Amino acid sequence: MSESRRLPVPEGLVGERIDVALSRMLGLSRSAVAELCAQGAVHVDGHVAAKSDRLLADHWIDVAIPTPVVPGDPEPVEGMLIRHDDDDLVVIDKPVGVAAHPSPGWTGPTVIGGLAAAGYRISTSGAAERQGIVHRLDVGTTGLMVVAKSERAYTDLKRQFKERTPTKIYRAIAQGLLDPLTGTIDAPIDRHPTADYRMAVVSGGKPSVTHYETLEAFPYASLLEVDLETGRTHQIRAHMSAMRHPLVGDSMYGSDPTLADRLGLSRPALHAARLEIDHPGTGERLIMESPDPPDFDDALKRLADTH
Repeated sequence: MSESRRLPVPEGLVGERIDVALSRMLGLSRSAVAELCAQGAVHVDGHVAAKSDRLLADHWIDVAIPTPVVPGDPEPVEGMLIRHDDDDLVVIDKPVGVAAHPSPGWTGPTVIGGLAAAGYRISTSGAAERQGIVHRLDVGTTGLMVVAKSERAYTDLKRQFKERTPTKIYRAIAQGLLDPLTGTIDAPIDRHPTADYRMAVVSGGKPSVTHYETLEAFPYASLLEVDLETGRTHQIRAHMSAMRHPLVGDSMYGSDPTLADRLGLSRPALHAARLEIDHPGTGERLIMESPDPPDFDDALKRLADTH
């Protein structure tokens, strides 16, 4: 079984190899895209595409993505750290390139698979492929994520995220200098009207509120602290793009690939640095923090050298 998708070539990926482009657009590994190309599952403007083909403006990509399969033999996830663990929940520090759970076309590592391989038993609530998952981080986003182990934790944490009581603080590197330096973006988000693989600020979308503060300004980019009041899919990425300050490395949302290359970033510069939740059993406020991952830290050092 497979899912067929039709995607326009984003402006920021014109001239890019198709394996690199689809990897960024769909969250697949380059090897997974290469395998799809070898199977004849990728077409560009009606022609079977090779993984090394270069994309042109106004082209359309048709791709048949295999439906998700819940792994029978979970694989360990290298670099996934445990920040908190008890009978009700586990908080992990997710590395880049790891999905929260299996999804169409994703053949790489997942949080669910990594926890299972490490011997963790998690809540059986939720869909089969995403049991225990109460919130998610994108494949390219690093940082803190909580997974329910008990049924009461799953129910309570889902309620907390619905009622917006958790605190989620991100660190992000955005292109340019934001004006004002500190502010709130209150703009509705929904699927992009012509590119449904990404989100956009659209009239009639779901209410979405993002608070940001510029921590440090560099010649070409800004280090931000971002506090999510709501938790929409791709919220920070879509809001920053709408402000004309996309996250560095986020070609899906219009970032400059040249700047990403200069800073050594191959993914959106977004890190879930702080998470606060109420413990489902004790009611205690749990506060967890995660340091910047190596690629994020290295990008900041390179920016500092440009002063």
